[in-house]
Amino acid sequence: MTLIERGEGRVAELLPQELRVLVAVAESGGFSAAAASLGLTQSAVSHSVRGSEAKLGAVLFERGRTGASPTPAGQRAVGHARRILRLYEVMGAEARGAGRAAPHREAVEGVLRIAAFRSAALHLLPPVLGRLAALHPGIRPEVRVVREIGAGAAGEVAAGRADLGIATLGVAQGVPPGLLSGVLLEEAYALVHPAGHPDPKALPLMDWDENCGSYTRAWWLAQDWIPRATVKAEDDAMVLTMVGRGLGMAIMPELSLREATGAVDVTGLGPEGPVRRVGYVTTPESAATLTVRALIRELRATNG
Repeated sequence: MTLIERGEGRVAELLPQELRVLVAVAESGGFSAAAASLGLTQSAVSHSVRGSEAKLGAVLFERGRTGASPTPAGQRAVGHARRILRLYEVMGAEARGAGRAAPHREAVEGVLRIAAFRSAALHLLPPVLGRLAALHPGIRPEVRVVREIGAGAAGEVAAGRADLGIATLGVAQGVPPGLLSGVLLEEAYALVHPAGHPDPKALPLMDWDENCGSYTRAWWLAQDWIPRATVKAEDDAMVLTMVGRGLGMAIMPELSLREATGAVDVTGLGPEGPVRRVGYVTTPESAATLTVRALIRELRATNG
């Protein structure tokens, strides 16, 4: 596999080592650090990057005294580089598995990189990974919890750092172009407040940065009983804890409320209340791999 740009009758191909250099520079933030991580000299790394830039016809890194940072073109190239290098790894794992497989059976094995926001990693993934381990013990999941802010889990997939992401779908920024997605569940929001409180709507509203998206915020704005959030917390677990201590009320989705204790009461918002869609995001090439296909099957079976 190569990273290819087609121009005026020109095809530029980057070799695997050139791809590794691009990734190393992006992740280490400089040529010297990249050279140390790869066991190369700084001049070799610099020469490789200049060669890649010449082949692709774009400046990939901004050089400065404090290091090197990817340009927009560099971010795109590094994302492709990670995904291509990942396919080399998958090719080896699938070839070895096929060599050991019984006739008429697929041997699904190898590392499976998953990015997910906190409540999905805590509540949605464990039963799925349990089923996956029983069916395919050769799969080795690696789960990274990422904040669902900005690019979020979908951005980890686009950047080549995850094979599949569990993300909130339908948010303002949408799924990055070129990725595949599928809805796994829709979860309703509910009002959570201190247990037994006589007038929970009189309490201050608590919130956290990852909570919902523009479509839910529009519903919030249409409700005259919902005040502006005056208390912010780092994540949904902290919001639940603070609500349980009587410090406010919150509007939270079902996955987050699975951690609710007897210290809080949960009140539904009715059929017109907001919902959020949770789904998977992956790349077309990862969607064709055995490990990701197996994971998607179990995600659908568990949450369908």
